[in-house]
Amino acid sequence: MATEQNNKAILSEAYQLWHETKGGSVQHWLDISSENISFGSLAQGAAPVRFTAPRNNKKEMHGYLRDLTNEWEMIHYTVDHYIAEGDFVIAVGSTAWTNKATRKIADTRKVDVTKFRDGKMIEFFEYYDTAALIDAAS
Repeated sequence: MATEQNNKAILSEAYQLWHETKGGSVQHWLDISSENISFGSLAQGAAPVRFTAPRNNKKEMHGYLRDLTNEWEMIHYTVDHYIAEGDFVIAVGSTAWTNKATRKIADTRKVDVTKFRDGKMIEFFEYYDTAALIDAAS
């Protein structure tokens, strides 16, 4: 139980910083991630959101976060619930971002499934409204 609560606290702090800095806490995400993190996104690199392609390590994950924050401006990132069981922590909430090129907004419910080992995130997969994201980027 202590590990579950610790993992939940690590993730909660990361999301709080992510929201407060409007996407400016990239380094914090890197700091809580393992070198060989498996990082996935529901759009899986579909055009025009190529940055959502699967990533297989921390350096590649940094590319995702860099491209996301270069192409989009965060409006909010809100987590309403955390569900922790074993090594997994699930964050349930919503987020909204403005595409910097089109000025369209993607506003979507969001579920992130993460897995931790020894206090580091080793897996991350995000679920959201891909149609809203692609429409806002088009």
